[in-house]
Amino acid sequence: MEKASLLLLPGTLCNQRLWAHQMQHLSDIADVKVPDLTRDDSIEDMARTVLREAPDRFALAGLSMGGIVSLEIMRQAPERVTALALLDSNPLPAKQEQKKTWDGFIAMAREGRFLEITEKHLLPTLIRQESINNEKLVSTIIKMAKEVGKEAMIRQMTALKSRPDAREVLGTISCPTLVMLGRQDVVCPLHLHELLAENIPDAHLVIVEESGHLSSLEQPQAVTAVFRYWLQRSEPSSWET
Repeated sequence: MEKASLLLLPGTLCNQRLWAHQMQHLSDIADVKVPDLTRDDSIEDMARTVLREAPDRFALAGLSMGGIVSLEIMRQAPERVTALALLDSNPLPAKQEQKKTWDGFIAMAREGRFLEITEKHLLPTLIRQESINNEKLVSTIIKMAKEVGKEAMIRQMTALKSRPDAREVLGTISCPTLVMLGRQDVVCPLHLHELLAENIPDAHLVIVEESGHLSSLEQPQAVTAVFRYWLQRSEPSSWET
């Protein structure tokens, strides 16, 4: 049987390492690729770049900024997406306090304090407090930030500042949709995912226990197991959690 094409979109300062477990353990049923979201400075252009390089039809999953780009893809080319997964995501436009924070991080990066952003400011919000002493997890997050780099981070945060309001897209999504978050996600908490699940017609909400914002890294086995079910089943109403 021909494998499905699966695109996994990473979040800010993340790359393919965010999806390492899913890439390895879903390869038997899917042709998995992680698009590069480091080249553009708007969400709309990120979506256009992904679409330009993507197969004609594909399943699509995105975490955080990747979820925001996924919703923009659903605005631009919904007919190409066979199934959608939104992880730890936010459909709302940026708030003023968020823009101020990102402006501060951009200034820090330009002052030569790039790594300090992840190590001292972002890390405590990305994973649970209980996982802060997990050396492998923390080193992976810091390594991703180094690999993405300062200039790409500036482009990504510039894109997030001007991101479109995706709420108008939700009701138009017709493919089976998984809405998923870590129980302890403080960046994109439960109420945002309830908004997604309640407004996307064919959506199902799944909460990953003992996980913060980077759920695919903090609880990789759980996320992969749900993804496998999502890819193999076409009727979300029949899912059990």
